[in-house]
Amino acid sequence: MSNTNHEIDLDYSPAGYFWPLDLATHLLATVKGAERRKHIQSLIDANRLDVLEDLVAHSSLDPEVREFTGRIHPRFMGGEYLPNLLPGEVEIARVTLASTTQDVVSIRARKGKNRIRYRVVDEYEGETLSEFTQRTSVHPLTLGQLVAFLDRAWSVREVVTMNEMQCDVDEMRDFVSVSSPFYQHLATYYDQCFVEWASECEKPEDEDGDDTVAAGGVGGGRA
Repeated sequence: MSNTNHEIDLDYSPAGYFWPLDLATHLLATVKGAERRKHIQSLIDANRLDVLEDLVAHSSLDPEVREFTGRIHPRFMGGEYLPNLLPGEVEIARVTLASTTQDVVSIRARKGKNRIRYRVVDEYEGETLSEFTQRTSVHPLTLGQLVAFLDRAWSVREVVTMNEMQCDVDEMRDFVSVSSPFYQHLATYYDQCFVEWASECEKPEDEDGDDTVAAGGVGGGRA
């Protein structure tokens, strides 16, 4: 997609992903659960991190606690079944779906000997991902590189197309949430994508009378 919004700098890259990080960024880069992250974000917005419960701040829940919370409502399972973070690894971005179990795809980074190593993971042992789930770089990825990496591993566009919502901006916004503690404009970028994809559905029919509909890419997901 072209950079048509001048407020979005696809060449932007953060100074770094690793320590030292402020507490808010550290929590959003390490806590797996989608509902727990929402609670943390609400405390951040209210400047109330001082009242954060220890259990909520854990990166992963114990299996018994995870199972119990899932019985309260399936959405509490969201993100909790992602693979655990490797030593020194942080989450740099994620996609959360408004599916019954609030499925999450996570983009992660960790220090290698001379390069930063990245991987994309899901909650289904990679079943929804393509084969292109790993890469490296010397410096933190630019926003454009992050988007290209995610879309090759797990295509947001294909997911909304599979769920037949690529022509409705509001449906896409309600179903797909893209977030990052390191890339401030990542969510805005995808919101702009939703608008552009929907506009393609409004193009006039071609000479054969077929509607022009947004095509999907490599990746997967489920509602």
